[in-house]
Amino acid sequence: MGTTIAIAIANQKGGVAKTTTVGAMGAALADRGFKVLMIDMDPQGNLSDSVKAEMYKLPTSYELLKRVAEPCEVIQHLGKIDIIPANIMLAGIEQELMSETGRAYRLRECLETVRECYDYIIIDTPPSLGVLTVISLTCADEVIIPTTAGIFSATGIKQLADTIKQVKTYCNKQLKISGILLTKFNPRTTLGQLLKEMTANIGSHIQAIFFETYIRQSVVIEEAQAKKIDIFSWKKKSTVAEDYKLFVDEYLRRKEGSKNGKN
Repeated sequence: MGTTIAIAIANQKGGVAKTTTVGAMGAALADRGFKVLMIDMDPQGNLSDSVKAEMYKLPTSYELLKRVAEPCEVIQHLGKIDIIPANIMLAGIEQELMSETGRAYRLRECLETVRECYDYIIIDTPPSLGVLTVISLTCADEVIIPTTAGIFSATGIKQLADTIKQVKTYCNKQLKISGILLTKFNPRTTLGQLLKEMTANIGSHIQAIFFETYIRQSVVIEEAQAKKIDIFSWKKKSTVAEDYKLFVDEYLRRKEGSKNGKN
């Protein structure tokens, strides 16, 4: 097995499809034969709920970060994909780790014994720039920033970029932004195209590529989440399933191109 790639899906703005992107990307990579671990670092536990993970009877990311449970006790095997789930208990971790030296490294250290068992580790982060996001970024090799084509969502990328810069300086020098992914996008409106251009300009400003693939809005996402299955298992021929498939294709193509010294 090659080098494991840990990806944090991050944006402090809520409602930009972070959890949807984690679930879809994880499922698409698993469908391609990669070994994938998803980690829920959001106390809301939406990712965990969306894949029918056990969130309360078994230890979760909270117990892992508290070091009262080992990774093998926390990882749940759900068919083609594995997950470390979360629940509302995780909300208290910031206060509980306040006096801990090196708390930013807690997740990275906890995963040392299992990291190489996976090709990809994909981390769902909370809608904030607090300790949980910093812990996630410190564990990650890359960041993918999902954003909607909205003024507030786009400008929030600058704040996230500042946090990423600080994490690179103090905790994780290897961290890089893989790109910005436009979600819930309607390409037919003039406003949508203008905001897409504005978001691309922001990406250029922070030296982050803008994925050519965009994700269209679709009720299929809510349907799949209600059914607690991934969008490919629910309706693989839907527009949003096709969008996420093309996005993962583009991500892997860019990854291969980077490996070969191409843009």
